[in-house]
Amino acid sequence: MTRLETIYREKVVPVLQKEFAYSSSMQIPGIVKVSLNVGLGAASQNNKLLEEAVAELSAIAGQKAVVTRAKKSIAAFKLREGMPIGVRVTLRKERMWDFLDKLMNFALPRVRDFRGVPDRGFDGRGNFTLGIKEHAIFPEMEADRVENPKGMNITIVTTARTDKEGKVLLEQLGMPFRK
Repeated sequence: MTRLETIYREKVVPVLQKEFAYSSSMQIPGIVKVSLNVGLGAASQNNKLLEEAVAELSAIAGQKAVVTRAKKSIAAFKLREGMPIGVRVTLRKERMWDFLDKLMNFALPRVRDFRGVPDRGFDGRGNFTLGIKEHAIFPEMEADRVENPKGMNITIVTTARTDKEGKVLLEQLGMPFRK
């Protein structure tokens, strides 16, 4: 069991049980998966950029990244159906807990002028999406070796039914929300 998972079971579950007065332990929200996505519009013309993104996202996640392809052709973007447009990874169980621990306690504090994560990223059902402008904040990336800094979307999918439950869950786990 990972460090963050232990914190969830020992500290977060009792706090959520007390705050929301759940009648069953199955109602207590948990984290299902974490999805990482890097969109690469330029990858349709540059194959090296795509290979680089797959390698970097795989290193960050600790799991092989998958190339996403265009579902439709869009002439204005010079995009044809089936062209590579991004890279994604879905983390579950132990890898998910390891990644969240690394994100909240190591990567986010390395962001320049970091004042906390805005809490506007909730979707109405307790899931949270966070955008990162530069992937070089992760310890696996050597900042001086990164040629093309890439942005990244991180989606944390929870079993919470409301944004309030999801926010309390993430706050208790250590997500540094803005005050």
